[in-house]
Amino acid sequence: MRKIVFFVWLLLCASSSAQEWRPERAIEIVAGSAAGGAQDRTARAMQRIMKERNLINVAIGVVNKPGGGGTLSQAYLNQHAGDAHYITVASPSLLLNQISGGGKGDPQGLTPLALLFSEYIVIAVRDDSPLKSGRDLVQRLKADPSSVSVAVATARGGVQHVAAGLLTKAAGADVRKLKVVVFNAGSESIAAVLGGHVDIVSTAAANAAQHVQSGRLRVLGVAAPNRLEGLYASAPTWKEQGYDTVASNWRSVLAPKGISATQTAFWDDTLSRLVKLPEWNDDVKKNYWVNNYLDSRASRAYFASQVDELRGVLGDLLAK
Repeated sequence: MRKIVFFVWLLLCASSSAQEWRPERAIEIVAGSAAGGAQDRTARAMQRIMKERNLINVAIGVVNKPGGGGTLSQAYLNQHAGDAHYITVASPSLLLNQISGGGKGDPQGLTPLALLFSEYIVIAVRDDSPLKSGRDLVQRLKADPSSVSVAVATARGGVQHVAAGLLTKAAGADVRKLKVVVFNAGSESIAAVLGGHVDIVSTAAANAAQHVQSGRLRVLGVAAPNRLEGLYASAPTWKEQGYDTVASNWRSVLAPKGISATQTAFWDDTLSRLVKLPEWNDDVKKNYWVNNYLDSRASRAYFASQVDELRGVLGDLLAK
């Protein structure tokens, strides 16, 4: 009888071992932006909080691989196929690059682990702009889209450009006629509007916050499903104004292609605990992000829906 019990115990131990995966060496969080960039800031927040809260019992480092709209970081990750010690922080450029390059939106075979949060896009004008409301802007777009100049960063076809394009389409205007001016940074695009050189700016809520607070910028509409909190609580969404426009510079986490189900389960558990911590949510609130975490399965479905929506507007935005 004792031999039988001991044998069953061995089987249970073996089964438990087969079902679980834990890191055995240092974790690398790969950021597709330079130090201080949006993906880098997200990666370092993850690193800091996971270490402080002992969510992972090995060292955690951040590696910067900027360039190519995230393609360099993704290529680096897939040099480690099947190894869940490597993860990357990604944004919509992950999908936009694939779509504009003729791909199907598959992020180079990477394994989706999570959607962490959404960073919604605002459209704003200088305080003395003749465009006093979202309705004023839509009427101008309907009459002549080329009469409205919009500042975006950092490339045509990026999420800020997409936000302006989605609004133009929702207004029933020709997206291809939209006058887009591209700047190297969000701060430069805002400066252009404040200087009176461009009519409107399409940018992340956090980028515009200090100028909205000072009264130098006025928000015409927020491309979010619901109103943001705090400073933006009085700013109407485009949906409220009758235009179904939602655009988010979300942050996701991905692993290399070919990782196992047990490795995915480890990251599902770890990241779901991370986004519930008060330190994480303090960072989310401070940056005007929205914590709408999705796990590996749900984020994969979300990316698929994003590909369909983005492909619909991107062709017109990038048309010559």
